[in-house]
Amino acid sequence: MHFTNLTALISDTKTALARGPIALILIEDDVEIAGTITHHLRLGFAQIVLFCPADMPMPDGLPENVHRVDFDVTAEGALATISNAVIKAAQGQWIYYCYNAEYLMFPFCETRSIGEMLTFMAEERRDSVMSYTIDLYARDLSQTPNGVDPHAPYFDRSGYFALARQDAQGAALERQMNIHGGLRWRFEEHIAKARQRLDRAALFRALPGLQMAEDGTLSEPEHNTFSCPWHHNLTVATASFRTAKALRRNPGSRHAIDGFFGAHSEPFNWSSQQLLDLGLIEPGQWF
Repeated sequence: MHFTNLTALISDTKTALARGPIALILIEDDVEIAGTITHHLRLGFAQIVLFCPADMPMPDGLPENVHRVDFDVTAEGALATISNAVIKAAQGQWIYYCYNAEYLMFPFCETRSIGEMLTFMAEERRDSVMSYTIDLYARDLSQTPNGVDPHAPYFDRSGYFALARQDAQGAALERQMNIHGGLRWRFEEHIAKARQRLDRAALFRALPGLQMAEDGTLSEPEHNTFSCPWHHNLTVATASFRTAKALRRNPGSRHAIDGFFGAHSEPFNWSSQQLLDLGLIEPGQWF
């Protein structure tokens, strides 16, 4: 279904937002649109909602559970505006967000669906799943100028670190971490400080009164935690070409960076086991 604006989507709660889990995909450009949609359909999302400019062409033959909303996702605060509207309209549903050329990866996702994983998380009494961004990039920028190569992607296998998140008074927040690494760390001089973190509250259940802030954190503190107090929980990753695209699109970084391939680069094989082996995602108690 095609909605001409966000208000029309929210008003029609019996279709796109009636059943979860729901994937919200914010489309910034024409890169990897079909691949992003196909990946999340394969994971088993009940509904996928695409947010994109009105003149952006979409792939033909999309299934009925893929919906389009005309929306300028490059506008200031677009993610929070979309998320807060959907949270209010889809109470009780699990929501995931990403951008085009980004792909959710969770433990055993090759053989288990997103619904199975979220059922387990509900049994764990969790209403959110911490997500980390894993920067993907092309090895040879002379062959792939935009930095996006889904057929032969690379990522950093090491170089990630966590810092305790602090409140306004400088006190550490319980079970909340700021994660750094990947291209955003290696090329931090080209990236605004507010965009350098890899952690994101990307997968959560919409609860009454829940709000997303401009920085992507959620108003319920427990939604921003990486685990519950009594044991480690499952975590997921969003494999993303978004940083590579931005560094290649920006004139300053484009001419300053010869390539993304480095000493700790490794081919990304689209396997959750690869991320599990490197400790970039965790299964928690799910086996």
